[in-house]
Amino acid sequence: MRLRIELLRFILRKLTAALPLLFGVTLVSFTLTVHFGPDPVHALSGKNPTTADLAALRRELGQDQPFWIRYAGYLRRLATLDLGHTETTGEKVRDLVARTVPVSALLLGPGFVLGTGLALLLAMFAAWHRGSRLDRLITGASVAGMSLSFVIIIIALQAVFGVWLGWFPVRGWEVTGPASYLAHVTIPTLAFVLASIGYNTRFFRAMLVNAMNAGHVRTARAYGAGPVCIMFRHVLRGCLLPIVTRVVYSVPALVISGSLLIESHFSIPGIGRVTYHAMLSGDQPVIMAVVGLSAVVFAVTATVADLLCRLADPRIRLA
Repeated sequence: MRLRIELLRFILRKLTAALPLLFGVTLVSFTLTVHFGPDPVHALSGKNPTTADLAALRRELGQDQPFWIRYAGYLRRLATLDLGHTETTGEKVRDLVARTVPVSALLLGPGFVLGTGLALLLAMFAAWHRGSRLDRLITGASVAGMSLSFVIIIIALQAVFGVWLGWFPVRGWEVTGPASYLAHVTIPTLAFVLASIGYNTRFFRAMLVNAMNAGHVRTARAYGAGPVCIMFRHVLRGCLLPIVTRVVYSVPALVISGSLLIESHFSIPGIGRVTYHAMLSGDQPVIMAVVGLSAVVFAVTATVADLLCRLADPRIRLA
């Protein structure tokens, strides 16, 4: 019971500490959108509007109110998920987000899990056989993967598996069952794995090699402990905190940048493609909703990362 209360206080403190970040991100995004973005009044006024028409429409949209009142209204709408309507289709932004986020999760989830797991496995082999030919092969492949552009990987996989071999679709998202889901998610999963495995393998290997130099690991090897026992019971536990932190903090980047590139190239109706089209058309309600919700996701992710580190190593104080 006492542990639960401490964890609850820890979560509340972390979320409270994230409030300045939320205010800062939303303030900057709101300022840039209001003062430097396209004026929705001219987009909705039609052809040849008079000054009186523009003034009436500006009053109707609340554009004539002071900046801080409009910003407070934006925060209130964001807190209540009253995100307005899109300027292109008139759909509620809340419904749009609820419809597209699950598609992005189903699309990018397998690649994230497989890429992280495979990178950790390769890093274990490379760290255990440090300095060997296998280590040099894995390290060289990681560097080669890091040097390739994400866009080039996507186009190459589409050309080989979609156009040349014709095994998988390269456009659209017509998922009606497990078979069609696997067909549509295979190439995006391969693209995400190839794009992320190099960075993760290099990072994981460096952490594992550093943990293998610890005294208790050398003692376990001297007493004849097996590779699996040493790697999982001693080495991996010794570098669990940076690995967990990197994996958890990769989630916001996965949702924002990864979904935008993959969904744009594959024409998949996820949150990334919606954001891309909103930026092209200047759809302010969608852009501001995505920016605000992204800040919330980052704050929650930071809290989850700190909580997992606390659970993985009880020596960390609740501070």
